[in-house]
Amino acid sequence: MASSLVRDLTHGSIPKHIVRLALPMAAGMIFQTMYFLVDLWFVARLGDAAVAGVSAAGNVQYIVMSLTQVLGVGTMALISHAVGRKDRDDANLIFNQSVVWAGVCAVITVLGGYLLCEYYMRTVGADAATHDAGVTYLRWFIPGLGLQFALVSMGAALRGTGIVKPMMVVQILTVILNIVLAPVLIAGWGTGRALGVAGAGLASTIAIAAGVMLMLGYFFRLEHYVYFQRALLTVRMDVLRRMLKIGVPPGAEFALMFVFTGVNYFVIRDFGAAAQAGYGIGARVMQSIFLPAMAIAFSAAPLAGQNMGAGHLDRVRDTFRWAVILGSGLMVVLTLICQWRPELFVQGFTNEAAVIVVAAEFLRIISWNFVTTGINFTCSGMFQALGNTLPSLLSSASRLLTFALPALWLSRQDGFKLRHLWWLSVVTTTAQALFAIWLLRREIARREAVKPPVNPQAVPA
Repeated sequence: MASSLVRDLTHGSIPKHIVRLALPMAAGMIFQTMYFLVDLWFVARLGDAAVAGVSAAGNVQYIVMSLTQVLGVGTMALISHAVGRKDRDDANLIFNQSVVWAGVCAVITVLGGYLLCEYYMRTVGADAATHDAGVTYLRWFIPGLGLQFALVSMGAALRGTGIVKPMMVVQILTVILNIVLAPVLIAGWGTGRALGVAGAGLASTIAIAAGVMLMLGYFFRLEHYVYFQRALLTVRMDVLRRMLKIGVPPGAEFALMFVFTGVNYFVIRDFGAAAQAGYGIGARVMQSIFLPAMAIAFSAAPLAGQNMGAGHLDRVRDTFRWAVILGSGLMVVLTLICQWRPELFVQGFTNEAAVIVVAAEFLRIISWNFVTTGINFTCSGMFQALGNTLPSLLSSASRLLTFALPALWLSRQDGFKLRHLWWLSVVTTTAQALFAIWLLRREIARREAVKPPVNPQAVPA
């Protein structure tokens, strides 16, 4: 695995830093996506209701991701600032407090998940079969959702110190385990006992649990810059307030993603299970396509965060510029592919013509979002690095007015088609990107006007 020494990102080539951090992160994301796609392939063999149910149930993960964002962003940003200031004691305090709150959030997630899963699926399910499939999947996946907080806490701490390879290795190993378990548990390969959608949820939970154990082993044996310290594993409300100040807005952003996706499922449920299955497959493929932009945006955040802690605002601005250039170039290529033959991305998951038509049309239209979505990811990462994430939340919340409300209104109009919903998403995501760029430029200009002193210890000789 990677060296446990902290990586100083406050000098050197910014594009090289971004690429060096993004490549292992992208590799981990690609393997993670392979799990989702393999899982979806086997679930698709169970029928449209199973795909629709698992896809709708999987939207619950946005709620969990919103909570993990609070924890992960707060941890990464504060540790990266501490590293930039050369303040190891504060970095270690933040890490241990993050572990404490990971445990608290895990308990809340498991209890809340079991209490609310029935109600959620009754709200978004297209029919009884979809409802039953979603509930079954969630009951086996909820323990894994709770365990994700530990993974996020440890991964965010390493990312704040500029180290991403250990988490990448763990992701790859857990995804391989998940890929092996999926056919065994879902389809009954080798056992003759096919668990169906329950097997999909169980495979995910087992893989996540294995990932937690691997990360714990790495921290106990190899990581020495931030480490578990019993005296610091107590509740510190002052540290929690620091983490919440940065982490709550990004967490709320992911909660809004749950709202937006839930609105889509609610609006299209009258089109039937085939439409929900097509949207579910298309959305999973879209998430996979977003990986390059996400890897670059996530890599830019600790790079800009360390330079923010060191007082190098010029490098913060350059980090944003290079992240947009690199991310947009990749997304343009992927947009062109989706404009050419979007059905190539979905034909392997289903033979149902109606499902393929919905998924392909979704990808062809929504691909016009790819560049602007990448810019939104990058802006969000930069706000995290600056330690002020409220503007990022404001740009995401603007879509409640520009997308969610118009979508509900459109669904009640005569002649409403699914493509109207997809085009509305394109227009509103573009508007959000423009708004986010304006907010980020204003925030950086405000910081430059203050002219914080550069940390002399952080300036390279």
